[in-house]
Amino acid sequence: MKKNGTIIGKIIWWIIMIAIIIVVVNLYSKYNYNDFEKHVTQVGKTEFTRDSNQKYSKMDSYKMENKEYHDAIFSQTVSLIPNTPYKVTCKVKVKNVQNEENTKSGGAHISISGTTERSHTISGTQDWQELTMYFNSKNRTQADIGFRLGGYAEKSKGTAWFSDFKIEAGVPNKDKNWKMACFIFPNIDVKVKVNGKEEQVKLEMTQADISNIETNLQRFRTSIAQMSQNKMTVEYETYTILEPIQTLSYDEENGYFVSASDVYELINSYVQEKHYDHIYVAIRMADKQKGSNILVNDWIGLGGMEYLGIGFSNIRMPDDENNYAYKYHYLINTFPEEVFIHEFLHTLERNSKEYGYEIPDLHDYKQYGYTEDRLEGLKKWYEDYMNQNISYNGKKIGLPAEIYQYKPTNETNFTYSTQVNAFHEPENIIEVIRSLFGRIGKVFEYVKEENS
Repeated sequence: MKKNGTIIGKIIWWIIMIAIIIVVVNLYSKYNYNDFEKHVTQVGKTEFTRDSNQKYSKMDSYKMENKEYHDAIFSQTVSLIPNTPYKVTCKVKVKNVQNEENTKSGGAHISISGTTERSHTISGTQDWQELTMYFNSKNRTQADIGFRLGGYAEKSKGTAWFSDFKIEAGVPNKDKNWKMACFIFPNIDVKVKVNGKEEQVKLEMTQADISNIETNLQRFRTSIAQMSQNKMTVEYETYTILEPIQTLSYDEENGYFVSASDVYELINSYVQEKHYDHIYVAIRMADKQKGSNILVNDWIGLGGMEYLGIGFSNIRMPDDENNYAYKYHYLINTFPEEVFIHEFLHTLERNSKEYGYEIPDLHDYKQYGYTEDRLEGLKKWYEDYMNQNISYNGKKIGLPAEIYQYKPTNETNFTYSTQVNAFHEPENIIEVIRSLFGRIGKVFEYVKEENS
């Protein structure tokens, strides 16, 4: 009798243990983010769960719900090979995703933590689709790859589901020929604040403006090869987009300008199809002849910006049609393509620093003894800057010769690619249990370190 009681007791014990394991595994499966780490700007505004109902494939999706406007991300640190192109993809679905400032920089997307590198963002309510982020590791040996609901400078609310994560390493392209696009927007129709009041402003280019841009692009193509001593060449295409720009970005330093998000929906189909290495957007922001004067600080070009990993520059037409900034005249301006050169060099300057090179700042020409020529502007400075021919402390400095080969990453880098071992998903109950005990082990290690 006692023996039977012992057997029954053991059976009950095993039933209880199995039930506990099932409950723990189910809870773990619901809240387990595997090797991803969750990050939020404020506790309590985002719920992270695994969803077995909304799935793209057989694996439970990763669900993020921002109950209020918030920026939240789950990420994993991935080992990288320096100077290697990478492509990260995932599937994403969104429901009622809204951005606090109503910008296109927020929403569901892929990003690299601590940087502005990201994929396109998705907002609103949309079914499963693929997101892709291209990037180059530059001088990095690792990066924290994140899947985000929010933004670097934006907060979002709503729900996003992520699934089917993948990262691939590609092959660098050593071609020194840069493919560029210049998108000419003859019209803008935007709301801006002028002296604290909101105004609707409409501006348009003249045909002479467009002709000047096209002429200077031709000069730019010739000059960039000559000035770099054929370290690089350029081919370009121009697009005149008649649909007006309807939003402008703003900061205190520059005033109003066109950011990548302001024109994404108008130009992205061209960029995706042609795989450009640099993008210019040409606009009119003020027109003294018509009495229009948007609050623009004193610039005719802005560079050093990015369009999903591609160098992105603004070319602003002068306020006055009598301005010779873009017009060749042998007595006034023999270097009208200067703004195209200058803004592109900001991209090479940025790239060089991100690859770990020490180079002079493009705007510090006076520090190195250069002055602006009346006819040629800063042409001599640009030539020496591009050819590492600036004399400083007994040596020559400037852009490294190899920087002309370090072009943006795009799909052409992945004709032959290798999948990186990251974002692994447990595929059966045994792997789930191993993952569970692995996470418990990490907790004990953390507690032990904290108490030591």
